[in-house]
Amino acid sequence: MEDDVEGSRRSLFTVIGLPALLATMCCLPSVVLVLFGLSSVSAAASLSDTLYWGLGGWGWFRPTLLSLSLFLLVGGIVLYFRNRGICTLDDAVRNRRKVINTTLLILTTSITLYFFLNYVLLTEIGILLGLPWESSRIWVNG
Repeated sequence: MEDDVEGSRRSLFTVIGLPALLATMCCLPSVVLVLFGLSSVSAAASLSDTLYWGLGGWGWFRPTLLSLSLFLLVGGIVLYFRNRGICTLDDAVRNRRKVINTTLLILTTSITLYFFLNYVLLTEIGILLGLPWESSRIWVNG
């Protein structure tokens, strides 16, 4: 029983975390490159601007990344329920309260995690490393 609960937690973390992490790939590489000394601050800032804002013909990158993240999230939700014996629409209708509540929890948590990772954690780490991201803070400096 305890292994089943632990497996369920791991499965939920994977379903929630991987799409959120994938969606941050427009900014995460810049922070990692500067953090490990593999890139200068200006090169990393240019990379993040290119990927986030779609400069230089990269306008397709961020929407594609967000679409892939959404696809991964929906696929993860389907696999999560299939692994728990909810395989058909009839099963989903019989367990609709569980399906709806769990789906809403997964969507809300994953989207919140994405916003936290991208607009709080990565922004603050990037600013500490010298990336020019002060203007992208979601709160006003007093």
